[in-house]
Amino acid sequence: MAKSLRQSCDDFLQHLRVERQYSSRTLDSYSRTLGQFCDWAEQQRLALMTDVVNRHVEQWLAGQHRKGKKPRTLAQQMSTLRSFFLYGVRQQWLSVDPTQGVTTPKVNRPLPKNFDVDQVNQLLQASTDDPLGARDVAMMEVLYGGGLRVSELTALDLTDIDFDSGVATVTGKGSKTRLAPLGRAAVQAIERWLQFRNDFAPADQPALFVSKQGQRISERSVQSRLAKAGIEQGINAKVHPHKLRHSFATHMLESSGDLRAVQELLGHANLSTTQVYTHLDFQHLAKVYDQAHPRAKRAANNKTDNK
Repeated sequence: MAKSLRQSCDDFLQHLRVERQYSSRTLDSYSRTLGQFCDWAEQQRLALMTDVVNRHVEQWLAGQHRKGKKPRTLAQQMSTLRSFFLYGVRQQWLSVDPTQGVTTPKVNRPLPKNFDVDQVNQLLQASTDDPLGARDVAMMEVLYGGGLRVSELTALDLTDIDFDSGVATVTGKGSKTRLAPLGRAAVQAIERWLQFRNDFAPADQPALFVSKQGQRISERSVQSRLAKAGIEQGINAKVHPHKLRHSFATHMLESSGDLRAVQELLGHANLSTTQVYTHLDFQHLAKVYDQAHPRAKRAANNKTDNK
């Protein structure tokens, strides 16, 4: 007997939870969208995954739009449905993906703001004379030096840092690990923090960054401490962890022009995600193109020859 649409959704969510190891927040988002779709499908007497065709997906999305859902939310919901039905095709539960050809309103993704190099240098001039100051500077150096997410920062253990090579083993989204170069300044800042760390952390605490209570520092605490550091250093903008990650990506890309390398450093699965971090103007891109593309070089040479 064929599985019901709702049972198929449950199997898909279990796949994301166990095999893909999605975060609880992402699973909640997927579960919410699929639950809403199943509720609607049952009202339309669509019992099985194979009962759903292209027009049903369009009708459901139109209904979500009439409820006032914003383009970004509609795009997220559509992404969830595409993933679900593509999984169904791969599992051979159905032969045709009913989401094919269905479009959602285009979402203009705002460019994330970043600090310029002078602002970062100003921020990292914070005092390291007291233990918490040394810890905070070390956290900021690691966030900026390695382009880490705040969740990756708080998950770091002492054993994740290779001081000789200046590299951290980072656990990112989906429990995927990567090696992140930190740079000399970040390594030195960590070494400075380690002079104080044992005054807070018990011997069996593996976390690199700990709170005053000796526990692994929380993401919220990191956000609060960085905001405080920004105010104390006179930064004319709110300081938060992801802004340092944005700055890392932008500054690396401006200097290298190597989008693929920056993608690897950030731990992005898709290159399109990395492109959101770029603030390069067209003149810079044109310069990189002129220097790198064989036909562009040839055109430049021809112009020189014609003079």
